[in-house]
Amino acid sequence: MFEFKFTEEQMMLRETVRDFTNKEIKPIAHKIDEEGQIPRDLIKKMGELGFMGISFPEEYGGGGFGEVGYCLMQEEIGRGCMSTATFMGAHQSIGSNAIYLGGNESQKKKYLTQLASGEKIGAFGLTEAQAGSDSFHLKTKAVLEDDQWVINGEKLWITNGGIADIISLFARTEKGISAFIVETDTPGFKAGPPEKKMGIKGSVTNALFFDNVRIPKENLLGVDGRGFLIAMKTLDAGRLGLGAACLGVAKELLELSTKYAKERKQFDHPIAQFQAIQFMLADMATMIYNMESIVYRTATDYDLGKEISRQSAMVKLYCSDSLDRIVDYAVQIHGGMGYSQELPIERMYRDSRINRIFEGTNEIQKGIIAREIIKKGGKFDN
Repeated sequence: MFEFKFTEEQMMLRETVRDFTNKEIKPIAHKIDEEGQIPRDLIKKMGELGFMGISFPEEYGGGGFGEVGYCLMQEEIGRGCMSTATFMGAHQSIGSNAIYLGGNESQKKKYLTQLASGEKIGAFGLTEAQAGSDSFHLKTKAVLEDDQWVINGEKLWITNGGIADIISLFARTEKGISAFIVETDTPGFKAGPPEKKMGIKGSVTNALFFDNVRIPKENLLGVDGRGFLIAMKTLDAGRLGLGAACLGVAKELLELSTKYAKERKQFDHPIAQFQAIQFMLADMATMIYNMESIVYRTATDYDLGKEISRQSAMVKLYCSDSLDRIVDYAVQIHGGMGYSQELPIERMYRDSRINRIFEGTNEIQKGIIAREIIKKGGKFDN
C-alpha cells in the first residue's frame, strides 16, 4: 500500500518556490526565451535561496530536502519557465548529483558544496556525436600520465556547457568508461557557440572540446572503469526531475486553459460549456493526476534508497508524452491565441517537444521498462 503526504516543511518549500516563480521568473520568461539566456542575477537569487542544492544534505551546503523536495521545486519552476527548470536540472539533478553519487568525501567537500550554494554552475558531459542513446560507446579518451589524467575528445548537446564551472565528464580509459570532475578554466577546454533550438531557448546548450585537458589524478569519480554505472544512476534522478518539471507545466496549462475557456465566448456562450472543450479539460486533468502520482511515488522510493530505474523510465516516458498531449489541447482550446506569441502557450508548446528526446529518448525508456518486465516474467510487484 502506497501512502504519501507532504510534510509541513515540504509544503513551505513549495510555497516559497511558487512565490519566487510568480514574482521573479514568470515576468521575465518571455525575455529569457527571446534573448536565449537566463539572467545571472536570477541564478544568483536562486542560489541565495538555497534552490541550487535543495536536494543535497546540509553537510554539503544543500537544503536537505531530498528528491521529493527537488521535484516540488522543479514542478513550481516548470510552471514559470521550462528553460529555467532545464538549467536547474542540468546543474543539480545530473551535473552535481554525479559528484554526490560517485564522489568521495573530499570531492564532495571541495566541489559539491560550491555547486550546492550556487557559487559554481554544473553540467553533465556524456553525450557525443556518435554516442547519444548509445552512450556506452563514447569516444572521448582519458589517459593517466604520472599524476594527471589527460583528456581528449568532444561532447555534444551539453546543457549548461557554455556557462558551467564544473563538469561531471565521462570518458573512456584503458579499463572502460570512467567519470571525472573537470573545471572549465582548465587549459585545453573550450565550449562551442550556443545551439539554436526550437524550444527551451534560454537553456544554453553547447558542444564541448577537450584538447589535452589535464586534471589531477584525484579528480577521478569513483572507480576507474566503473563510470557508466554512475552515469546511469545519475540519469535515474534526472529523468525523475524532468517528469516533475513536465508536471508543473501541465498544471499551468490546465489552469490557463480553464480560465480562458470560461472567459472566451462563442455562440453567446463560454466555450467551457461545450462538451468538446470539457472533454479536453477532463483528459488534461486525468493525465495530470497520473503524472503527479507517479512522480512523487517514485521520488519517495528514491529517497528511501530503493531501486527506481524502471520507475524513473516510466515517469520520463509518461510525463513527457502526456505534456505533449496536454499542451496540444491547450493550443486547441485557445485557438488562434494559442498560436500567438502574445500568450505563453506558444512558448510552452515549443518547450515541450524536447522532453521526449533528452535524458534518453522515450524509445530508450520503453526498452528499459520492457527489459525489466521480461526479466521479472511480467510480474508487477513494485
